[in-house]
Amino acid sequence: MTCTIDEKQIKKTIEFHGHNCPGLTIGIRAAELALKRLNAGNRADWVCVTETDMCGVDAIQFLTGCSYGKGNLIHKDFGKSAFTFFDRTAQKGFRALFNDGMTENADREARIKQLLETELTDLFTVEEIETPPVRPAKILKSIPCSQCNEMTMESRIRLFDGQQLCMPCFERVEQKI
Repeated sequence: MTCTIDEKQIKKTIEFHGHNCPGLTIGIRAAELALKRLNAGNRADWVCVTETDMCGVDAIQFLTGCSYGKGNLIHKDFGKSAFTFFDRTAQKGFRALFNDGMTENADREARIKQLLETELTDLFTVEEIETPPVRPAKILKSIPCSQCNEMTMESRIRLFDGQQLCMPCFERVEQKI
């Protein structure tokens, strides 16, 4: 097996996700690439920007520690199997684009096996980046919505007819969206 992620970790990743599939395997390999290229000992300062919402994002979250809740796993819905990893401490990172040159008619297990056995250099096109892909998340105060009274982060409040509205309430009154 070319993949250097421990088999026990792969099994735990599959358990975390709920099933094994080629998409999850792509994420396992993307996480492996990050672990090899960045300072694996200091993952607290890592950030990952994923350009897809496929199964592989769960593998990246599980294996790298990047998560939506910590604000260091960012989803940009570009529909591409691409992942940008950046170490804020080391000020270095890279974008990895998955090269899907495999036969589509391979069965699920054969595709997973092929993904695990293919060299990382053949699976991903890597481009170095020198600046963080996103700035660190800011903690902002919460403001009550004038209509539903639910506390809403101030950057998500919309001003409409003198009222401070959360996005759902704003969408109910603004006809142009």
